[in-house]
Amino acid sequence: MAVEAERGWRAGQEDEVRTEQADAGEAAGRRRYVRRFFGDYVFSSLTKRIAILNLAGLVAMVSAILYLNQFREGLIDARVESLLTQGEIIAGAIAASGAYDPDALRVDPEIFFELGAGQSVSPTEEQLGVVDFLINPEQVAPILRRLISPTRTRARIYDRDGFLILDSRHIFSRGQILRYELPAPGGNERNVFERAWEALRLWLRRGELPLYEEIGADGGRSYAEVDAALNGSSASVVRVNDKGEMIVSVAVPIQRFRAVHGALLLSTQGGDIDSIVAAERMAILRIFLVAAVVTLGLSILLASTIAGPVHRLAAAAERVRYGTRARAEIPDFTDRNDEIGHLSRALRSMTRALYQRIEAIESFAADVAHELKNPLTSLRSAVETLPLARTEEDRERLLAIVQQDVKRLNRLITDISDASRLDAELARTEAEPVDIVELLETVVTLANEMRREGQAEVKLTIAKPASPSDYFVIGHDTRLGQVVNNLVDNAKSFSPADGTVHVSTRRVRDEVEIVVDDDGPGIPAETAHRIFERFYTDRGEREAFGNHSGLGLSISRQIVEALGGRITAENRISSGEKDGKPAGSVLGARFVVRLPAAGRKAS
Repeated sequence: MAVEAERGWRAGQEDEVRTEQADAGEAAGRRRYVRRFFGDYVFSSLTKRIAILNLAGLVAMVSAILYLNQFREGLIDARVESLLTQGEIIAGAIAASGAYDPDALRVDPEIFFELGAGQSVSPTEEQLGVVDFLINPEQVAPILRRLISPTRTRARIYDRDGFLILDSRHIFSRGQILRYELPAPGGNERNVFERAWEALRLWLRRGELPLYEEIGADGGRSYAEVDAALNGSSASVVRVNDKGEMIVSVAVPIQRFRAVHGALLLSTQGGDIDSIVAAERMAILRIFLVAAVVTLGLSILLASTIAGPVHRLAAAAERVRYGTRARAEIPDFTDRNDEIGHLSRALRSMTRALYQRIEAIESFAADVAHELKNPLTSLRSAVETLPLARTEEDRERLLAIVQQDVKRLNRLITDISDASRLDAELARTEAEPVDIVELLETVVTLANEMRREGQAEVKLTIAKPASPSDYFVIGHDTRLGQVVNNLVDNAKSFSPADGTVHVSTRRVRDEVEIVVDDDGPGIPAETAHRIFERFYTDRGEREAFGNHSGLGLSISRQIVEALGGRITAENRISSGEKDGKPAGSVLGARFVVRLPAAGRKAS
């Protein structure tokens, strides 16, 4: 029982350990996922760049708004209009409450002798202009206090000589308790940042606004707007104080019966407009913060749709590069109609072509090894048997086999070397316009001049071109000549001695067509799909084994396809007794090459 209990306890302990390990593995996996998410998407280089560029545009816009701040100009204009209206009302009230000096009005007594019965006399406009109205501070002060107190505006009244009569700062109502702000302990010193900000604000505004200064009681005319008001016209001036705060001043003439008896100067408190502008700027900054958060989120979302797929494509490309898997698959984003989808399609096509090229190279290497092994095996057998030959006839037969195998090896190695460097040569050599007519004439002429006894004759037919440039293609004359020569040699090898190889060319829409016909037995239906394969040859008993490497047609197709063309093979079928054979019988093989034309389309 004790042993079983101990075993149960140990099993429980092992289960707990496994559970803890599983939990730890899940936690580590979650941490890796979070790190990969933030590393690949949120804090990737592309995400940072997109976010910084979007925020930079937003910051530039907000900075321009805060710097230019047309709201401030409009606020100043509205404030000036408000003060002008307010000043005209107050000036009218002051003029209405003012007393006049009766001694200032004089009427000539002689006028009364000139009056008739029932006539009266009244002062003229010139006489009314000299009536002296007295602005009594004791009468004006209560009116001014009631009109100014709700507006937080400072009002000053000047007489006609520019002397200060009344200042709203020094008007106190009965029972009013005066309160003065005491300086803070240690003085009213501002910190370095406040002083620096005030100095900077004053320096920025001094260039566009005059400096405000307090002028004594007898210097009212030193204010430009007061001087203008005493001359009968309202005026306004915007200044800046020593703290960099804007002060708007408006002066309105106090007049009665068209006579100016003083001036009313209204001015805002320092910082009133700045506080409103600051509040608006704070509102703009709050909007900016919200817009910045939204922009940052959208930038991350946008970058995640770019950085994530790009990262996956790059990782897949690295796997393909280092070959960590047998065949790495590129992520499929081809359903996206954007650059990512185009990149995914391009990478997938490139990878597919790369794997096809690798498979072709491997297949080519296997075919080369197989083709080289056959003559080598035959050569080895002949060499090993040669010392055992008893008669001269056997020795000569073995030496003939050795010579035939050596020739076959030489032909194979030459064709293999040509085929292996074909792609590199086509990619390295610049394509140029090639005249197909001149090329065919040269190839056919050489083929007839080198024709041996028992070989078919080669004839050339050229359709009349509509333009001299109809038979020009973009390619390499040497390689195109090799294609035609391979097709002609192949046709000659299958044609009888009295047969003919027909070579013709014509313009078909935007392509140049080259056709090579022979009088041979044709292409067997069961092997038609293999005639362009490497090392494939099927000549029956017409020629000795090993005289052809089977690479000619394969090289021809490789060259034609590299130049954007196509090559096909088919049998020529008799259409009736005029061909000398029954209808439906095979007249020979036909190879058709079509290449994109370099000139204009034929009309």
